[in-house]
Amino acid sequence: MTKPTTTERLATRDTLLGEGLPIRRALPNKARRTIGAWCFLDHAGPMTMKSHTEFRVGPHPHIGLQTFSWMIAGEILHRDSLGYVQVLRPGQVNLMTAGSGISHSEEAMPITEPMQLHLAQLWIALPDSKRHLPPAFQHYPELPVFNQGGFNITLLTGELAGRVSPVHVHTPLFGADLNCAAQADATLTLNTDFEYGVLVLEGEVTVDGESLASGTLLYLGTGRTQLRIQASSHARVLLLGGEPLNEPVLLWWNFVARDAAEITQATDDWNNSNRFGEVKGYEGERLVAPSVEGLHLRK
Repeated sequence: MTKPTTTERLATRDTLLGEGLPIRRALPNKARRTIGAWCFLDHAGPMTMKSHTEFRVGPHPHIGLQTFSWMIAGEILHRDSLGYVQVLRPGQVNLMTAGSGISHSEEAMPITEPMQLHLAQLWIALPDSKRHLPPAFQHYPELPVFNQGGFNITLLTGELAGRVSPVHVHTPLFGADLNCAAQADATLTLNTDFEYGVLVLEGEVTVDGESLASGTLLYLGTGRTQLRIQASSHARVLLLGGEPLNEPVLLWWNFVARDAAEITQATDDWNNSNRFGEVKGYEGERLVAPSVEGLHLRK
């Protein structure tokens, strides 16, 4: 089989989350909006927080997606309209299925001294057959962790090297965190039907001979049987993949839908305190959905 040559370097952009937390946004991207069903990817940190108030995201709604929070350092508290209250700690995943509609808040745990914060927050677009499911929440405190070629690999979802992640998703999907403290060199077996992307979170790596620095997302396309990742010193990357999402999706604010009418209805429902329930226990105001004016321009 001829080795695929498809690669696209996608620049991340800096923005703010919640009440002012600096993040890098990798997806959606002007050049590529999804990798498999992964339709959103924010990377926060690594950074030192002097106060827990630096990370607060007030109650807000979601539809048509699963939120996937991967904690690398620090602790955050999740609350949702189903009544779940869950602390997310390093090495753990929170998975919230919005389905027909849910609301939640996120905030750092109170601290008495400076704390490291490092996390990736992703969305998974639900397929049309599943996007109206009742909302749900799952916490995954343990994931498969193993070493290959000097990389410590945490399998976030899907299968790799005979391991299977317990995280339940609704489309063929893959995610793994690879990190190393020193030199590492690993060749991973891939699913040829999946498209893949690599986001460098820390340090520098070489992916199939292509050098990548922190903050770079490299899209790899489909048809690859394997992938070689190398590092000469401390580095961390996210490897994401999945079957190409052959459904048009519309992202607007915190909603994933299929058309503007759905977004308009969800916006109206949220701003008028209907449909999405109440997040109890959060000390602060809930977010207000922005105007849908200009929504027809979003492709």
